[in-house]
Amino acid sequence: MDGTTLETMRTELRGPVIGPDDPEYAQVRTIYNAMIDKRPSAVIRCHDTADVMAAVDFVRDHGLEVAVMGGGHSGPGLCLSDDAVTIDLSPMRGVRVDPATQTAQVDGGAKLGDLDHASHAFGLATPAGIMSTTGVGGLTLGGGHGYLTRKYGLTIDNLVSADVVLADGSFATTNASENADLFWALRGGGGNFGIVTSFDFELHPVGTVGVGITLWPPDLFQDVLRWYRTFLPQAPDDLYGFFAALTVPPGPPFPEEIHGRKMCGVVWSSTGDPEALGTALAAVGEAGPPAFHFTAPMPYPALQTMFDGLLPAGLQWYWRGAFFDRITDDAVDVHASFAESLPTDLSTMHLYPVDGAAGRVGPDETAWAYRDAVWSGVIAGIDPDPARAQALRQWAVSYWDALQPHSMGGGYVNFIGSGESRDRVRATYRGHYDRLAEIKQAYDPHNLFHANQNIEPAPAH
Repeated sequence: MDGTTLETMRTELRGPVIGPDDPEYAQVRTIYNAMIDKRPSAVIRCHDTADVMAAVDFVRDHGLEVAVMGGGHSGPGLCLSDDAVTIDLSPMRGVRVDPATQTAQVDGGAKLGDLDHASHAFGLATPAGIMSTTGVGGLTLGGGHGYLTRKYGLTIDNLVSADVVLADGSFATTNASENADLFWALRGGGGNFGIVTSFDFELHPVGTVGVGITLWPPDLFQDVLRWYRTFLPQAPDDLYGFFAALTVPPGPPFPEEIHGRKMCGVVWSSTGDPEALGTALAAVGEAGPPAFHFTAPMPYPALQTMFDGLLPAGLQWYWRGAFFDRITDDAVDVHASFAESLPTDLSTMHLYPVDGAAGRVGPDETAWAYRDAVWSGVIAGIDPDPARAQALRQWAVSYWDALQPHSMGGGYVNFIGSGESRDRVRATYRGHYDRLAEIKQAYDPHNLFHANQNIEPAPAH
């Protein structure tokens, strides 16, 4: 983009327009994943829906490439593109809770911590992630799962309405009765169909939850994973637990003698009686004696922030994901092998449950195509040192390749890593892909919004 266009943009748009020569440029092009180093031609910081509408009109009418930023948590950095304009919603972080209807209206740039803080004041919450720094927008549009998923479903199962700026610059409200096709597509179809400036979520009574962490030594890895694959799906929906391969971080609540040791573990949460979690987890010893076991009641926002300090912004990340309807013995062996070779202390593998309430939604009710999945797995190579970026990627890709024969063939769209093939997007949507492509043709026929896990518009009839 030439200087004249940049100055015209600054004249015609209300919000700050930041270019490569501005002192704020380095900051606004920095996102959560430090492995991403892209140089947009400009960043438009929007403060309301009118700003977003004007920004869309400008980039479209001037034939500019565009990306969209909400919370800036995209693993492959889809919120930035080299030489493109980023429409940045991060100043739009308002949350308004209506305790009478138990709903929350959430601006498109909000983070989970904003939503959790506002809703917790009323003893309410909605299923959304496991870290408060994640952006609400990207997580929701990809489907969204978290600690409350077995009890209350995916994030999209709790979305009741959304306000969207479309590719032609117009504004649309979408829900079960208005623009219902668009509403269906937004619930799992990613950022393909427009810029969501506001989400309305159903909330549920969640205040203090039971929280637990159980860790086992590496020689028990296979026994623990075989126990977990049977135990959790049979547990009541109130109980959630994600399985992890990890290196024990230094500091509380972990005793010093296990700091820095490779282990496997489960992070538990319960929406039942928080004092009763210890009883519910009496069976953990069946997998073998734990090296560490801890349970305590905790405010829900404290659970959501538990890993924020361990994984701050500015680390190198490379991730890959897959869905699983079962964990086969061969898959157990693959997990155990790669857990032994975690490339760095922060690198990890998680298996997030997506059964329970999420699995009881009809397969065609939303764009999320894997209601028969039991786990959404992610393999994440993580380290602060840029020199290790290639090693992180090689480990994650090799691990993912070894697991593919034991997976369902697709994965959570938010866990698709950079450099994956276009076939991965189609596999993620299964038989829903063609319907999504038709909706894309209706709302974004020229594919203005393509800096995403892109669904190309179906050919015009």
